[in-house]
Amino acid sequence: MAEIRGLTGDEAVAYAVKQCDVDVVSAYPITPQTIIVERFSEYVANGEVKTEFICVESEHSAMSACIGSSLTGARTFTATCSQGLALMHEMLYIASSLRLPIVMAVANRALSAPLNIHGDHSDMMGSRDCGWVQIYAENAQEVYDWIIQAFRLAEDPELSMPVAVNLDGFTITHCMEGVEVLEDEIVAKFLPPRKPLYTLDPSKPITVGAWATPEYYMDFKRQQVEALASAKAKLLEVTKEYAQFSGRKYGILESYGMEDAEAAVLCLGSTAGTVRAMVKELRARGEKVGIVKLWLYRPFPMEELMESLRGIKALAVMDRACSFGAPYGPLCSDVLATFQRYGLRIPTMNAIYGLGGRDVRPWDLSFLFDEVLKIARTGVVRNPVVFLGVRE
Repeated sequence: MAEIRGLTGDEAVAYAVKQCDVDVVSAYPITPQTIIVERFSEYVANGEVKTEFICVESEHSAMSACIGSSLTGARTFTATCSQGLALMHEMLYIASSLRLPIVMAVANRALSAPLNIHGDHSDMMGSRDCGWVQIYAENAQEVYDWIIQAFRLAEDPELSMPVAVNLDGFTITHCMEGVEVLEDEIVAKFLPPRKPLYTLDPSKPITVGAWATPEYYMDFKRQQVEALASAKAKLLEVTKEYAQFSGRKYGILESYGMEDAEAAVLCLGSTAGTVRAMVKELRARGEKVGIVKLWLYRPFPMEELMESLRGIKALAVMDRACSFGAPYGPLCSDVLATFQRYGLRIPTMNAIYGLGGRDVRPWDLSFLFDEVLKIARTGVVRNPVVFLGVRE
């Protein structure tokens, strides 16, 4: 039987990792991620898990240790955020290129400068093209469920790919919610021991990460692109099976009010709950609005997104990060590129919001919906990019 526990988002990550029978955790503390590895280190110290916990001197070293661990066939986990993820950036590419099924929780936090410890998506968006599967959770329950599913997805023998589960700093990491956790035995049935494709073994030497000349390097990258693209189908298989164990159904995206929507908002992470509440309020007034929340950001779910948005007259894409020097934020750029690829013409505006943890207030969303509804009625995008909550 399932049990309800009061857990913060960070604690939900740690508890899920505990149940996943992880062999190695290597990490370095950084706010607001610290509680994840701090709580897990308590499980290790108390003898509740048999995990090897490696305290390293930096996040770069943390991912380096994870790479070595995963290459030996160990189930491996780490967690970080912000400047720590930026320091880890070099090794992210090595982990994905070597097809190592490492799972990482990212407690999304703003990047300096100026110094800020609060939540936005700048950190992961800075590494959005590093070759990892990337998932964004809305609340602590989703965080718990996605961590368990992430191990199953990453270790699928036909995929073998690192997965990052993102949770908004403080909004999710430090807020306590009732989380329905599974029994240890249920998780063990869903997530059997890892069966690696290959391992580092001194008795059977192999070469890993060999030198690739221009004649061969591009072929490796093409294979990696194709492998990451296959993660969508694998994710749907994993979520379908997880629903049978947990009763909770996940997938590539989730929508509300889209069956007859004329205007819609697209977003990632915890903001989806606030937007959904506004959609309910506006629909009660007769406005045909909806919301689409992406769980899966990389690989970018082009076909599924097009299907969910087909029929709307206007779209607002919410980006909790800047893409400096680019016409739009990162998520909006992906959406517009997808429209171009599929020949879909939907007038679209981009809302940059919540940077450095700035609250997304009801009146901010009221303004956003007013704008996107005007676009739906007129077909004219007067303000292609707006900064919510910033006085002009």
